[in-house]
Formats: sequence, C-alpha cells, structure tokens
Amino acid sequence: MATTVTLSFRDPRIELAHGAGGKATRRLIEGLFLPLLANPVLLELADAALLHVGESRLALTTDAFVVKPLRFPGGSIAELAVFGTVNDLAVAGARPLALSAAFILEAGIGSDLLQAEVEAMARAAAEAGVTVVTGDTKVVEHGSADGIYIATTGLGLVDPRVSLGAGQVRPGDQILVSGPVGDHGVTILLARGDLDLEADLESDTRPITPLVQAVIEAAAPGLRWMRDPTRGGVASALNELARDCGHGIVLFEEAIPIREAVRGACEILGLDPLHVASEGQFLAVVAPDYAEAALAALHATPGGEGAALIGEVRPEPARTVLALTAYGGSRVVDMLVGDPLPRIC
Repeated sequence: MATTVTLSFRDPRIELAHGAGGKATRRLIEGLFLPLLANPVLLELADAALLHVGESRLALTTDAFVVKPLRFPGGSIAELAVFGTVNDLAVAGARPLALSAAFILEAGIGSDLLQAEVEAMARAAAEAGVTVVTGDTKVVEHGSADGIYIATTGLGLVDPRVSLGAGQVRPGDQILVSGPVGDHGVTILLARGDLDLEADLESDTRPITPLVQAVIEAAAPGLRWMRDPTRGGVASALNELARDCGHGIVLFEEAIPIREAVRGACEILGLDPLHVASEGQFLAVVAPDYAEAALAALHATPGGEGAALIGEVRPEPARTVLALTAYGGSRVVDMLVGDPLPRIC
C-alpha cells in the first residue's frame, strides 16, 4: 500500500523569492521536495551529498545557473557554473574529480556568445583542476531562456581526515570567513544598471579549493562545518547552521570583512550586507584550539589574506544568530526574506 505524504507547502504559486536561498526557499524545500523525495542522504540538506563507495566517501552536488547579465565584472555564467559547483564540493571537504554540464540555449543568441562561454568554462575548469566529462544541450524558443542557462553536477573525493556537519558543532567553536563578503551580489546589481552608482568592484567568483585545503591541512581534527555563503549570504547560511545544530551563533559585526563599496551600496538600497551573496568565499566553524592555526593557514594562502575570525558558537540564544556591535549593542540577524537581488547565480 502506498504511503500518504503530508505536504506543508501551501504557497499558491512559485515566486522569485523561492529561489533566493532564504525563508521562502527553505519553505519550498522542506514543505514539498523533502517529503516527496525523502531519503537519509537528502535529509542532510548539505551543499553536497556524501556517498560511501567501498572505503571511500564521494561528494555529489548539482546546481543550476541563471544569472543576469550573463557576463559581469570578474566573471560570467560559465565561470560561475564551474566555480560554484567545485566550491560546493570543497565545503564538503572534497577535491573535485569531474563535472557534467548541461546548456539550455535560447534560439537566436549569437554563436560568438556561446563560443565565448564555452571557452570561459574551459579556462575555469583548468583553473579549478577539474574536467568536464559529459553534458547535454537543449534549445528553447526565443524569449524563453534569457540567452543561456547552465546546469552542472560535480563529483569529488572527500578527504578522510574530515567529518563535517551541524551535529559536530559545539559551544565555544569559532567562526571564520575566508574574505570580504557580498562582492558578487552587489557586482551583479551594478552590472544590470539598476543602481546609479559607480564602484571599483568585481565579483569574487573563484575556486575556493586551495583555501579549504589549507584549512584542512592546518586544522582537520578541529574542523566542524563549512559552507559557501551564496544565495541568502552569510545570514542565511549561519541561520541554517544555528537551527540545525541547536546552538546560538554570535557574530562580532565589526570583525566581518565588507568592502566599502558593498557597504555603501547596501546602505543606499536598505540591504543588509550579510544577506548578499558571495561566490568565492566560505564560512568555517573550527574548534577553539584550532582556530588560530586555521586563520594563519588562510592568511598564508594566496586569496586568503582577508580572512577573519567573525564570531563564535554559544549555548544561547538557541537557534538564533545575533550580531554584536563594537558599542555593546546587538541585533538578531534573520534569514533573507523575499528576493531583493534576483537572478544573481
């Protein structure tokens, strides 16, 4: 007899907010996808699924990229597809083995544009140390795909020295970020011309594998959890952690690295920089005895010079993210609500 599945998702239609990585996304995943597709691996809701094959652990991740515009300062949709997928493997503690890539093309786009993006994908894959081993191509009617959409899947081999997850996190653990946050989301906004603001800013799109590997080498026994703060930013990633581990997350707001151009754009738009996506940074929770070693390893690795200790795990306030200011004040940092920056990845 078939089992009846109870669905809690009640939204009457799908909105842009459901793809923003915040509360609406969580409501969609937990209320619709999880009940119908439930299995022990999927229920972990990690950036990559961990699969045991013999004595090895493999990480498998998949993602779709619908960024607008297709090309932006610091990157393009094809580079974003490669690096975003490789980075999801990295924060699972895995080195990439192979990628697949599916291109959905809109009829009427120039062949030169497609060639440029395939060339960009090849360069990005070479930089990330991975090969694209299979793929697919589909073409849809003019006006149906904004030029190019790309879906990628990545397979990686998990480092046997690490065991990551929210269940590993303990009060007293320290929170690190690998560099300035929010660059990607604000860069995309400026590239669209939605804001009359000039800024010397580029997306931070890049592979984070070398930085993650440096942390693993320096602090593997004390490494608890990692995540790249893409859609929904630092705030959403840490709120998910707080909810899943049951502890409180306290951030030292003045310690969080944010470029002045990002801070200024967010002030004009009324955005919290902690809700804005990064595509080349990661968060890590490290046991206190290993935190300084992990930070030093990041500082010694090219691209990790801006890494910082930004907070700690505490017993209270349970399942809540709290930001402390230098003046002794505090504020609750909630998950992203709505979608102030649609189509950023």
